[in-house]
Amino acid sequence: MSPHHELRLLRGGEQLFPALIEAIDAARAEVRLETYIFEFAGSVLPVAEALERAALRGVAVQIVVDGVGTGDVPAAWQQRWQQAGVHWRIFNPARGWRLLLPKRWRRMHRKLCVVDAEIGFCGGINLLDDYYDPNHGALDQPRFDFAVRVRGPLVRDMHDTMARLWARLQVAREAGQHDLKGTLQAARMAALAGTDMGNTDFGPADDGPADDGDDLRTGATASLVLRDNVRFRRSIEGVYRVAIAQAKTEILIANAYFIPGVQLQRALLRAAQRGVRITLLLQAKYEYFMQYHASRAVYGVLLNAGIEIIEYEASFLHAKVAVADAEGGALSTVGSSNLDPLSLLLAREANVFVRDDAFGAELRTHLLDAMRHAGRKVDVAEHLRRPFVTRTLTWVAYGLMRAMLFVTGKRY
Repeated sequence: MSPHHELRLLRGGEQLFPALIEAIDAARAEVRLETYIFEFAGSVLPVAEALERAALRGVAVQIVVDGVGTGDVPAAWQQRWQQAGVHWRIFNPARGWRLLLPKRWRRMHRKLCVVDAEIGFCGGINLLDDYYDPNHGALDQPRFDFAVRVRGPLVRDMHDTMARLWARLQVAREAGQHDLKGTLQAARMAALAGTDMGNTDFGPADDGPADDGDDLRTGATASLVLRDNVRFRRSIEGVYRVAIAQAKTEILIANAYFIPGVQLQRALLRAAQRGVRITLLLQAKYEYFMQYHASRAVYGVLLNAGIEIIEYEASFLHAKVAVADAEGGALSTVGSSNLDPLSLLLAREANVFVRDDAFGAELRTHLLDAMRHAGRKVDVAEHLRRPFVTRTLTWVAYGLMRAMLFVTGKRY
């Protein structure tokens, strides 16, 4: 981990999108952006317009969207961006029956933005209106999610990993066009692109400067931790397990799709056995069959260990955040990685991990507020009394997930 970071915690698109627009409008040379979903509607349109403005004034703008989460950029925006000079690539596009192929299950799930290699954004928030869901339509309450704005050494790590992915996509594009010269040139650029990951020593934090304001932390120690399919296959899960093992008093985790593997479950159970208070804030609303029902398969063993589970009922919970020991020696994370097989075994993910008590306390306050005012505690006896049909669906979904993992050759 590196010291001397300035961090600002952002809740939902309501806070993230204006911060993105401010940074993009101030860009002098370069804007890089990656997202799983880019929905060209509602509160996201001003972000798309800011990217267009930046390109029109000569800023290099490079965007990567996922081929399933976003698909094709709308024709009208393709024309506008082409005329402005915005460049974009689609990661691993898949349609129809091709989605059945295991190689198409690997997704680009990161949500990153870097401006002039000086300011970065990382989190779980897609470029999607807080009050809209692609599968369920309008929402009464905003989606619950977080991002973090960063200045400091790890922004260079963000920049380098984004540059590397762009270069690799460029190689694939040139090869697909049977342009040997262009492919070789792109391959050289990919080889020269930056490193994939920063310092991940998660020992105790050094003392840094005092924080500056209620939501702005300066001098925080932080690191970018990535998950990919080449060098860093277990990185994010590994840091979670270290954080859980080091926790002394309390662990709070908010995660949209919570289906921990055997090792992560064991880490949580060991922490509970040594007296750490563990509270999970999980999804209450039905979103996807497999994730919704399969997550309930692990409830019993966690509840029996004294781990508290609270389901968020106000809207869709999309957050992927956690904080341990917020009242002293806090280690927090904000990022894109769910604690489920897709995120931890197949998808490209990015989380920022932070050693800073003030940042941890702020995140903890948000989570406790959501638990108290928008959550329902899962009762052990009530969970055991679930109807037969509900229990059957749980094990069908869990079996389907395990079958998918078997097909991919992954162990979880």
